[in-house]
Amino acid sequence: MLFTAENSFEDISNKVVADFGCGCGTLGTAAALLGAEHVIGIDVDTQALEIASLNAEDLEVIDYVQCDIKNLVWKGRNVDTVVMNPPFGTRKKGADMDFLCIALKVASQAVYSLHKTSTRDHVRRAALRDFNASSAEVLCELRYDVPQLYKFHKKKEVDIAVDLWRFVPK
Repeated sequence: MLFTAENSFEDISNKVVADFGCGCGTLGTAAALLGAEHVIGIDVDTQALEIASLNAEDLEVIDYVQCDIKNLVWKGRNVDTVVMNPPFGTRKKGADMDFLCIALKVASQAVYSLHKTSTRDHVRRAALRDFNASSAEVLCELRYDVPQLYKFHKKKEVDIAVDLWRFVPK
């Protein structure tokens, strides 16, 4: 995701990047390693943020904020690019759309996000019509092998088709 964002669109290096739902910080760390000017990782889970902070302790360009994305009121630095792997909205319907809506309000240049391929038409329609994106493009389709990580996961693992999207805010 980050390699494509940088090498195809120059959306990472020398940019301010926000990682929404950063978890252990993988996307934010990748942005820092690709030369982001500053990275802000945001997650609701304080334990995940502690792990992210440990994972990136040698990278001085990353700050972490504990916040529920739905309650985010952006007053900080201007953000050029938002990267995210939001919840797919399987357990809590529309969770991925909450992330996308906020991301398109915060980013000035681009939003990169992963969404289930089965929701492609809905994601495109919502981004362009409801969330005011000027463009919504699927860059590639990926396959995720999701292991049973949480109590609510009923199967040992599930193979899911996922789209990598690039959205441009108006």
